[in-house]
Amino acid sequence: MTVVRGLVPLWRAVLVGALLCGVGLLPWLSRTDPALTVLKARSAERDPTPEALEAVRSQLGLDAGPLHLLGSWLGGLLRGDAGRSWISGAEVTPAVLQALGVSLLLMAGALAVAVVTAGAVCARTLWLGARRELAGRPSAGTGSALLSTLPDFLTASVLAAVVGVQLGWLPALGWYGPQWMVLPALSLGLPAGALLGRLLDDMLPGAFAEPWALAAAARGVRGRSIARQALRRCVPGLLPNFGLFVVGLTGGAVAVEQIFDIPGLGRLSLQAAIAQDLPVLQAGTLALVLLAAAAGGLARLVARLLVGPALRDGALSSLHRPTPSRPTALPLLYGGLLLAVIALGLARDPQKLDTTARLQPPSWARPFGTDALGRDVLARVGHGALDTLALAVAVSAAAFVLGVVLGLLPRLSGPLLDTVNAVPPVLAGLLVAGVAGSGASTPALAVAAVAWAPLSAHTSALLQQERATTHLTATRGLGAGRLYLLRHELLPAVLPPVIRHALLRLPGVALALAALGFLGLGAQPPSPEWGLLLAENQPYAERAPWAVLAPAAVLALLGAVAVTAGGGVRWPGRARRRRSVKSLAAQPPATPWSSPAAQQPATTAIKESR
Repeated sequence: MTVVRGLVPLWRAVLVGALLCGVGLLPWLSRTDPALTVLKARSAERDPTPEALEAVRSQLGLDAGPLHLLGSWLGGLLRGDAGRSWISGAEVTPAVLQALGVSLLLMAGALAVAVVTAGAVCARTLWLGARRELAGRPSAGTGSALLSTLPDFLTASVLAAVVGVQLGWLPALGWYGPQWMVLPALSLGLPAGALLGRLLDDMLPGAFAEPWALAAAARGVRGRSIARQALRRCVPGLLPNFGLFVVGLTGGAVAVEQIFDIPGLGRLSLQAAIAQDLPVLQAGTLALVLLAAAAGGLARLVARLLVGPALRDGALSSLHRPTPSRPTALPLLYGGLLLAVIALGLARDPQKLDTTARLQPPSWARPFGTDALGRDVLARVGHGALDTLALAVAVSAAAFVLGVVLGLLPRLSGPLLDTVNAVPPVLAGLLVAGVAGSGASTPALAVAAVAWAPLSAHTSALLQQERATTHLTATRGLGAGRLYLLRHELLPAVLPPVIRHALLRLPGVALALAALGFLGLGAQPPSPEWGLLLAENQPYAERAPWAVLAPAAVLALLGAVAVTAGGGVRWPGRARRRRSVKSLAAQPPATPWSSPAAQQPATTAIKESR
């Protein structure tokens, strides 16, 4: 065990080195001429003559080869010198540190919004649990699920156009003071907080049903104190995902930084990746890797401080739900609406142009209006559903399997998770495209390469707590082997919440796939993928909001179907029969002097209901 622990830092160093080498070899992996890319980034009007390209190669030392450049950069990094930008010629370290400071400030504001949002999502469960009225109550409503599926760039576009431009309440562009931080923090914090709140709300019923909570209520402890301790009991299981959000809100906020013109690290990394400015890109990636390692280590430390003694002594209780989730008919309702929209769209032509009907509002002829080229938005939504949904489900399933498998091996997956989480989605897409080439499978590979990380973190956190439960210690004492414990004790406790987590992330996976396609790494316009529809119509959000709201609404419907289906699907007819059986079973028993004729209708009704 000591040898395995000693190999973890070495494994982390190998992963960081591999990532930095991959970034340093990006132009050669993508089979492009870095001199041409740098020349175009410096001056788009300059002709790429052989003399000009040779001058760039000589200035940057490209003739020496990528390995020499990478070694020189690493050698300078040991001396505290991250090099100079290939585009501007300025020192890299001050620019990266300044962008990192801006992103950290934005991340702090977004986390504050996320914490408040998560508290609002699970406030009802905490209130009912404190009053001992939680039995049989459903989890958080679909409103939080819809909020968690909103893409951050769509939220940013709506807030910038409505609150910033039309109403003029807050500034929408720039980064000059606290007022300029409000709208970007809301854009990032609202979806993240809704997702964290849903995960926390899923764990709270199990905490309120643990023996300590029941004993505290029996002894007359105030419900507010019990709710506070239940919250403390559940937070350690979410801390790894909280650490992932910290890094994601720092380097992954590319779209929000672009929309609000914020000079953050995500935007700087995107510009460096497009221009192939390797010193800036490598330094930005290294900063994100260090931030990911620090956030992951801090999350693990806080978790040990909260439940450390119980983990060591094996004195925890399982966070199983006290009762299974009640199946509802909501998935059928949302799924029916989604299928109806798709069916109506499939009956129309998605490529038909009508320049006389550009940006027309919704009408009976075109229920979703038209886009900037006069194409029917409903038709494009319907025809883009098959590819978007099929690929999103396949990638989500692969990410779930990979996340669970790696989550069962925390010493292997911990450093890998921190390293993968430090890679912005755009950079992941560029790296995958460099290795596999651009094509229809590139977005799927890129998203699957990073989508497993939050599921693996969730699995590892739940598994760590489940292994410290008293019933597992007792089962192990009776002679149960590792395979038996895994199949009959650990997986049944861990898989249900992770499955619900994976369903909650399904719409985000669909959007990430299409967003990478829009960047030129997959399907190209005029493909009617839903993410492409959002990105294409985003510039017209103020003039034609229906062109953006339509694909956003179907994504929200997809999120509602995925989230509500996690608790099970119930047909309405079965619900009526069950209520009939329960009402008849609740009737007082027949007395000895009641006649058989009086008992016959009830008996017949019960048999028929069954």
